[in-house]
Amino acid sequence: MYKAFVKPALFSLDAERAHHLVFDNLRRLARLPGAKAMLQGLYGFQHPSLAREVFGLKFPNPVGLAAGLDKNAVLTDELATLGFGFVEIGTVTPRPQAGNPQPRLFRLPQDEALVNRMGFNNDGAAAVAARLARRRNRQLIIGGNIGKNKDTPNERAAEDYVACFDALAEQVDYFVVNVSSPNTPNLRQLQEKEPLIDLLQQVQERNLRRAQPRPLLLKIAPDLTDSQLDDILDIARETKLSGLVSTNTTISREGLATDAGQVAALGAGGLSGRPLRARATEVIRYLHRRSQGELPIIGAGGIHSAADAQEKLAAGASLVQLYTGFVYEGPALVSRINKALARG
Repeated sequence: MYKAFVKPALFSLDAERAHHLVFDNLRRLARLPGAKAMLQGLYGFQHPSLAREVFGLKFPNPVGLAAGLDKNAVLTDELATLGFGFVEIGTVTPRPQAGNPQPRLFRLPQDEALVNRMGFNNDGAAAVAARLARRRNRQLIIGGNIGKNKDTPNERAAEDYVACFDALAEQVDYFVVNVSSPNTPNLRQLQEKEPLIDLLQQVQERNLRRAQPRPLLLKIAPDLTDSQLDDILDIARETKLSGLVSTNTTISREGLATDAGQVAALGAGGLSGRPLRARATEVIRYLHRRSQGELPIIGAGGIHSAADAQEKLAAGASLVQLYTGFVYEGPALVSRINKALARG
């Protein structure tokens, strides 16, 4: 039904407008008597074999929602009914920010891809924390993806990440430090070894003061070289990270079926979806092999089918996340993956 009726209607609209329409309608639907039970019946496939324990957390299944879809934690209760094993909110910054000018989200249907330059648009850490505190479903595992405000210089970036950590620590189950988005000027410079060690050490120092420290992960770009990935593993060991999220969107435009002129006209932004699948899996496999499987990895990038998810897990991912595949395939993708995994 999604591909026959819902998707064509949504794809006739501006991508960001369609996103807000879906959120509004899912919220309204979930308020109807019996609607949440209906959604859980349709999409909430459960099986004991799907359970995973990763970085000390018990996940009912390994399929999560990637950061970027529910930036402001406005729909976590509703998304829980769609069968996700966990939901990552954000990217959240200390202060609210509007993000980049619209339009800033574009579809490439021929490639089943998206290009976005959202720019960390969000309500700010305090508002997101307050919203999470009011959620009803306290069983759903929530990840907090955190970043810096656009106008914060890189020299003071750690202050922003620590501020986000402090605001959200009581409300999320794990944290992801995002320094790999291509849509905040100079952010990716923080992936260099020395500034990244300094940033992560400051966040980790704050984390380890807690009675119950939160798992701390780092989200990395797919555009890193092997030597840079080796640096990431050294950094992960030195700063005692709990894991990695691999990968974010790519700045590459290679191998697209969409006309090159049309792609160029869209401008800058991160590319996600099917074209990212192979590279994301390659990065996961490299990291898993080089770390000898000791560092848990959340695999993301180009998962549009159960086979794609199984590929990421076989490459060494412990968990997987959906975003663009969820947009193109619809909510049934979650249960299709979980059913395939349960079948073995």
